[in-house]
Amino acid sequence: MIDSHAHYDDQQFDTDRDDIIRKAVEAGVTHIINAGSDLMSSRLSIELSKRHREVFAAVGFHPHDASSCSKENLLAIEELSREEKVVAIGEIGLDYHYDFSPRDTQKEWFSRQIALAGKLRLPIIIHNRESHQDVLDIVKAFRSENITGVFHCFSGSVEMAREVLNLGFYIGIGGPVTFRNASRPVEVVRYVPMDRLLVETDCPYLSPEPHRGKRNWSGHLKYIIDKVAAIKGIDYSEAVRATSENARLLFGLDRFSE
Repeated sequence: MIDSHAHYDDQQFDTDRDDIIRKAVEAGVTHIINAGSDLMSSRLSIELSKRHREVFAAVGFHPHDASSCSKENLLAIEELSREEKVVAIGEIGLDYHYDFSPRDTQKEWFSRQIALAGKLRLPIIIHNRESHQDVLDIVKAFRSENITGVFHCFSGSVEMAREVLNLGFYIGIGGPVTFRNASRPVEVVRYVPMDRLLVETDCPYLSPEPHRGKRNWSGHLKYIIDKVAAIKGIDYSEAVRATSENARLLFGLDRFSE
């Protein structure tokens, strides 16, 4: 299993961070992509990747923290991106639910980080909350640069998923697909081809059923994969194989194989 999006730098793991990562590996998780949200968390993600063979880092500024970004900080992210186990720029994007940073500021630094990813030939990890059209418009503006990546914790419709796939991106599916009232995520999984799906925990957030409301961790990935397999009408093992292959391809993980 590959957890394509986690936040083990989060303070909720301060008491058992290394132990919980080891437990995830024992549970069958072979790779974890730890996504940064600002300069400090990006550095912590890299530190984790150095301590754990199974952990890889993404670096970038989350839309919540767009106001704290600057030319100097973007240069720092570029420098961090050259570390050996950095496999993506992220988590970047737009969030119009909380608006912790002004929307124009979010859009500016989202665009600049996409441009950086294009320069570095790295995929991007996109955060999109209640900002569907603006996110799509910005990504489309870079279409000629062959940018690729994943719309993590996808919350859009089937119609939006179609546009995302046409742009060459992957769809990230997490805990919400297991929720009892889930309808849109189930429809999206049913629609998206298996070769374009990634699975993720977004831990410590968004624990799947039957652990909803509790701290999430990569060992819970099995519940998400099981739900995806049920929706697709395929064996659990096939869902593991397909989503893991997709993650290896997107993030270039095979180059780290011994």
